[in-house]
Amino acid sequence: MTAPLQPQVRVRTWRPADPHGPRPHAADTDEAVSLLGDRPLVVLTGAGMSTDSGIPDYRGPGAPDRTPMTYQEFVSGPVPRQRYWARSHVGWRRMRAAVPNDGHRALAEVDPGLLVTQNVDGLHEAAGSRRVVALHGRIDEVVCLDCDTLSARVALHERLEELNPGYADRHLTAETRPDGDVEVDDTAGFVVPPCDVCGGVLKPHVVFFGETVPPERVARCFDAVDALADRDGALLVAGSSLTVMSGLRFVRRAAKAGNPVVVVNRGATRGDDVATATVEAGCTDFLRALAAARG
Repeated sequence: MTAPLQPQVRVRTWRPADPHGPRPHAADTDEAVSLLGDRPLVVLTGAGMSTDSGIPDYRGPGAPDRTPMTYQEFVSGPVPRQRYWARSHVGWRRMRAAVPNDGHRALAEVDPGLLVTQNVDGLHEAAGSRRVVALHGRIDEVVCLDCDTLSARVALHERLEELNPGYADRHLTAETRPDGDVEVDDTAGFVVPPCDVCGGVLKPHVVFFGETVPPERVARCFDAVDALADRDGALLVAGSSLTVMSGLRFVRRAAKAGNPVVVVNRGATRGDDVATATVEAGCTDFLRALAAARG
């Protein structure tokens, strides 16, 4: 049974006290793979999962400090939305070209009971994973904030190309950012079309920082985590620093129930203290080892 849910907002509030210090409950790959064994799994993935596909992360080693646009800023007026869509339009060319890496494919082979991803890139689905909750939505979809119509991002991309000819080509060298946009300041003349159904405001169908994660997604994830206790299952975290509560709550829930929790990440995470084992490793190498061990 799912516990009563409180509204969950995606916020950034945590930094490790010593990002280069030793992590608690440290284990190597072989030890962690042995701990997971053939247990039923719920897997939670973050941005570190897609770095081998060329998509940068927010908090990995060497990642510069970035402040993504919040939901409140996006809805505050046309100028922030113009800036967002200009940057996202350029970045979308690169994001749509990304392909699953060996880690995505290995995880599809592991075939967990539920795969919860904080990523919006759709690469788990492209790799063949069958049971996926895209906790923060999908960047390849667009929603109208006025009439709730969903549409394909590729259709909006074509409209933006027509309205802003040559814009993306002029910014080919702009730095890509984790949420699929780029570092661009020249946005004042960028034309953003309205919804072609009602004339309303278009937004990518993703959960911005400061926005509430849809409760039905949260409920499905909690149900899967709660079911681990009766099945001697485990929770695996791959490539997330667990900075935001939207993912950390599942780790805390599993740990409180006594389920093994394995956290694989390059760098400290907010969930290390409650983990059974923490592994300082890249996702691809670890997941290939896990898939091989599970046959």
